[in-house]
Amino acid sequence: MGRRNSCTIYVGNLPGDIREREVEDLFYKYGCIVDIDLKIPPRPPGYAFVEFEDPRDADDAIYGRDGYDFDGCRLRVELAHGGRAQSYSYDRPSSFSNGRRGGVSRRSEFRVMVDGLPSSASWQDLKDHMRRAGDVCFSDVYREGGATVGVVDYTNYDDMKYAIRKLDDTEFRNAFSRAYIRVRQYDARSRSRSRSLSYLRSRSYSRSVSRSPLPVDERSGHAAIWGLLP
Repeated sequence: MGRRNSCTIYVGNLPGDIREREVEDLFYKYGCIVDIDLKIPPRPPGYAFVEFEDPRDADDAIYGRDGYDFDGCRLRVELAHGGRAQSYSYDRPSSFSNGRRGGVSRRSEFRVMVDGLPSSASWQDLKDHMRRAGDVCFSDVYREGGATVGVVDYTNYDDMKYAIRKLDDTEFRNAFSRAYIRVRQYDARSRSRSRSLSYLRSRSYSRSVSRSPLPVDERSGHAAIWGLLP
């Protein structure tokens, strides 16, 4: 078997709407990836060939991901015997979601909030930083109250807790800026209260604007109507 074959794995039973970036997310932790060749047939499941730089990384990826439950699909991961020209029979997924997902959009309950991000931070920058703690399956960055806030989902509880311990109060960098960030477990209740308070503040502001003083001539007109002026 050639060196290239020993470095390339076959990944079967992938969701039919998976993206190459999501395949990379599955396997980047096992070593340097040289190439990903994703195949999406007319009918699911899809499959891919992932080539590593080192055959030992390919072995680790097979050990770690064969049988892995990915979005309801039990992955089949093995060495790509015979190279990419060989045709593989498709595995039927245990279940298949018809929901469309653009890029990285698989969510989980193992979520952290990231505060203190610079305004130039993107979801890709955040994901790269938070990967240091484990498997990230989703990341997003948005503006809230003049601050830049991030949300990151991990694939498991242990990685989420490790991210809080390891990455809280660490320096975040991208090509434009750097800042020290705070990482905490996501609290849906506090987020709801924060949004509600923000909404109430905006409503209060709107009402105060609507109650701005009338021009002098209009005040005189209204007062005359009520008999307050001679």
